[in-house]
Amino acid sequence: RNMSSAGPEGRKKMRECNGLIDSLVYYIQGAIADHEPNDKATENCVCILHNLSYQLEIELPESYTQGIYMQRRNISSNDKTPGCFGTRSRKVKEKQQDAPLPEEKSNPRGVESLWHSTLIRIYLSLIAKSTRNYTQEASLGALQNLTAGTGPMPFAVARTVVQKANGLPSIRTMLHVSHPAVKKTAVSLLRNLSRNTSLQNDIAREVLPDLVSVLPETVLASDIICETTASICYTLYNLTQSSSHNARLLLSANGLPKIIAISMNDSNMFSKASRAASVLLYSLWSHTDLHSAYKK
Repeated sequence: RNMSSAGPEGRKKMRECNGLIDSLVYYIQGAIADHEPNDKATENCVCILHNLSYQLEIELPESYTQGIYMQRRNISSNDKTPGCFGTRSRKVKEKQQDAPLPEEKSNPRGVESLWHSTLIRIYLSLIAKSTRNYTQEASLGALQNLTAGTGPMPFAVARTVVQKANGLPSIRTMLHVSHPAVKKTAVSLLRNLSRNTSLQNDIAREVLPDLVSVLPETVLASDIICETTASICYTLYNLTQSSSHNARLLLSANGLPKIIAISMNDSNMFSKASRAASVLLYSLWSHTDLHSAYKK
């Protein structure tokens, strides 16, 4: 666990170590099957996998990732399909969101397991069943890492979490835990998921009222609360930017007074949260059909 946080070269060596990732996954599967999601060894295994999934998109060689993640669909030869961990341009990002999902191997080995649906479901199971804060945070953090990029893999993972594995109820529960780091990581994961336009309505329906409910009335003197608040505002921005229906949902959840109060906090310590709330307010005002409701 310590070595897995030693930087890019350490992560590279551990990802390449034959059988290591497979053994970690095997151990966690056994712990879940034996109804023992709270033992220390499981926590260590999940924390290692969390660390090994960090910057996965950037650190895996393109030739390797293209070999693993093939699009088994008929794509026009005129289309220059970007590599799965490729370019970051906005047009490419939008195209990747609409593209068919990459096929995944039925029997993954080694590094392939890190983004496979089997491990995604394991993380969601641990979020739901474990009561250890470090295990919960590491499971959420691994999913956050896997959904952080702009290639097909992060969007495939996001769709698996939201649509295939029905992971939103478990993530929503983590918004209401008392441990601030777990809550912060859950919000960061939702922020990543909310970037995927095809999932925004599902996410809004499932968790938007909960996001509003955990917004503080005013930002308290804590860096982690300030960061969490800013992240919630940006998630709400993603969910409401293109949807008047979702903006009305935010309104009916009594989110507007909280967001206004946060935006008016002029303390330098809370500038990140205040700025995020102001960006959200500016975006909400673009829904002209809601102006009369806003004014009321």
